[in-house]
Amino acid sequence: MKQFSYGRELRLLTPAQFQQVFNHPPVKAVTAELTMLAVPNQLDHPRIGVTISKKRAKRAVDRNRIKRKIRENFRLKQHKIPPFDIIVIAKSGIVDLESDVLQQRLDYLWRTLTKRCVQFLSAASDSTSGS
Repeated sequence: MKQFSYGRELRLLTPAQFQQVFNHPPVKAVTAELTMLAVPNQLDHPRIGVTISKKRAKRAVDRNRIKRKIRENFRLKQHKIPPFDIIVIAKSGIVDLESDVLQQRLDYLWRTLTKRCVQFLSAASDSTSGS
């Protein structure tokens, strides 16, 4: 049985780790309310960081609810995601989403991001093996 934990090793913790993803993300997945950026890491598992500014969600209770939903969704899908460092960025309108709609958006984004990460890895391995 797979382990569905969400420990420190699955999180981006330092500003340097976040900046590495923000600088040049080769993989992106976008909806109107959320953006996911990803870069490959050297680990055997994905890591996630979540950013929600006060401009997008004024109340702390809203920011924490959204982050909790994103982290829980990641916890359940982590075994299907390739080893990438991922940042989830909330955009305008995120607070207005119902929980089930947010869940649908996250499911769509994880599917899209996973597919694009696999394509990126296969393209990168093709270009290195072709030399």
